[in-house]
Amino acid sequence: IGMILVIVITIYPFYYVICASFSQSSLLLTHRGLLIKPLNATTGAYRLTFAYPLVRSGFENTFFVLLFALPLNLFLTVICAYVMSAKNLLYKKFIYIFTMFTMFFSGGLIPDFLNIKSLGLYNSLWALILPGAISVYNSIIVKTSMEGIPESLKEAAHIDGANDITILFRIIIPLIIPTLAVITLYYGVSHWNSWFSALVYLKDNTNLPIQAVMRAILIENDRILNASNVAEDRTINDFAETIKYSLIVVGTLPILVLYPFLQKYFVKGVMIGAVKG
Repeated sequence: IGMILVIVITIYPFYYVICASFSQSSLLLTHRGLLIKPLNATTGAYRLTFAYPLVRSGFENTFFVLLFALPLNLFLTVICAYVMSAKNLLYKKFIYIFTMFTMFFSGGLIPDFLNIKSLGLYNSLWALILPGAISVYNSIIVKTSMEGIPESLKEAAHIDGANDITILFRIIIPLIIPTLAVITLYYGVSHWNSWFSALVYLKDNTNLPIQAVMRAILIENDRILNASNVAEDRTINDFAETIKYSLIVVGTLPILVLYPFLQKYFVKGVMIGAVKG
């Protein structure tokens, strides 16, 4: 009974948002208490959402970032983790401490902005990809996973003539696939939910990712929608409240669909190498 109660408490906010997104705005505003089903069910909020041009461009920009950022994230993370996990690495302790230092200290927002601008990345989607190309936290998780692989396996590969590149890509990476699946999800969710960097580094609205577009519409709903030409004022007023919920559903649905396929890797992936026998 307790578990069922926890499940209901956890799932109901999602169910409420879905029902609200299919409801009529005027009825939703006057409704009190639990929302069991959509009020005068309609898809008007979704039609208005997808008719808004920045929503389409927002999805395109977000998918562009994911397409180029995820392979770069995984490549750099794996390389960094392999170096830090090397048994006979020269100055290993110094390199590890130096890497950890960047995890807790940064130059600050203004130096970051000036750096991005001097590199010619301002108002470019690459400003959302390159500065965060690697996460030290994720590198440490992968490093711990690599350290769980028997050293004798690497030594046997060296005896057979394999170099570090062969050992990394043909032996180590296949053995840590669960960890890499978790890291991919970490990076993917981070990029998908990112909006602050876009507000700082992007000037044109057409370059904004979907989360920045959602934030603008959710916070400044009336002003933005009334300034657009996607529908008549009466239609906008009819869905001024429910469009917020439809945006939440549209913005979170891709991650919710992807998560169950990677969920099984979570405990296994993060725990690999955490316990040494």
